[in-house]
Amino acid sequence: MPCLWVLALSLWDGNRKILKTACISSIVKSAKHTRHHVPITAGSAIAPLGCIHAAFIFVMTMYTQLYNRLSFGWNTVKIDMSAARRDPLPIIPFGLAAFAATLFALGLALGTTIAVGMLFFIQMKIILRNKTSIESWIEEKAKDRIQYYQLDEVFIFPYDMGSRWKNFKQVFTWSGVPEGDGLEWPIREGCHQYSLTIEQLKQKADKRVRSVRYKVIEDYSGACCPLSRGLKTFFTSPCTEEPRIQLQKGEFILATRGLRYWLYGDKILDDSFIEGTSRIRGWFPRNCVEKCPCDAETDPAPEGEKKNR
Repeated sequence: MPCLWVLALSLWDGNRKILKTACISSIVKSAKHTRHHVPITAGSAIAPLGCIHAAFIFVMTMYTQLYNRLSFGWNTVKIDMSAARRDPLPIIPFGLAAFAATLFALGLALGTTIAVGMLFFIQMKIILRNKTSIESWIEEKAKDRIQYYQLDEVFIFPYDMGSRWKNFKQVFTWSGVPEGDGLEWPIREGCHQYSLTIEQLKQKADKRVRSVRYKVIEDYSGACCPLSRGLKTFFTSPCTEEPRIQLQKGEFILATRGLRYWLYGDKILDDSFIEGTSRIRGWFPRNCVEKCPCDAETDPAPEGEKKNR
């Protein structure tokens, strides 16, 4: 979906500045991946079919070859891999090495069928809903925001046309090129190209309002799994690519979300940092900080704090 230019207003030394953030790489990737969506989906559908066909051949080959080499006794079953009992002998030799290779190939075929089949299922789910996993998360947070504040509004995802067939036709066209150019897309009636962007800005503003101020009471090195912070903190480290941040005693953090033993937030930078310094944000152990007394009763809990791992 389109990644739009966002204008951020900030005040620095009394002067207003307009910061333009452009997601150029995301726009290029969006257009490129959308045009390749059809061949990727077709490939993820054809590959499992080919592997199923190969698995059938492997199973039948092993069955026929082993059937000709089996001999049943009173309480025993023997397999003679040296030669078959039928006359004439089979044209293709099938020894122990061939049996092992066929069994290994059968495992690869079944594994590929399951893995690529799941990929095909996920691709079709995204196509029929016309919604990526990130956009689904944005929609879920929009509904939570409206319910939390009891607002008289309804968020409608702009790129879901309301019908799976219509969403399907946007990707699979007679020309082979999906609708949209990577910047502008067909939208649902009652929405516009900036509906999703406006909702994201509302969620960002809501996150700032609901953030909680914490004060660092113990140093933290930024380790991924700090054993020194306790076993529970060590084993419940967030499984995410988001970074950890180093903490020093006396610093302040704005926490926006958290788990039972971890919090995620932005470090509050003082005037000693030069202009242009990027935000310092990430995960840190909960037992390294304490809630500021001034915010203990007024600020709500960080988003997701009540959810346990």
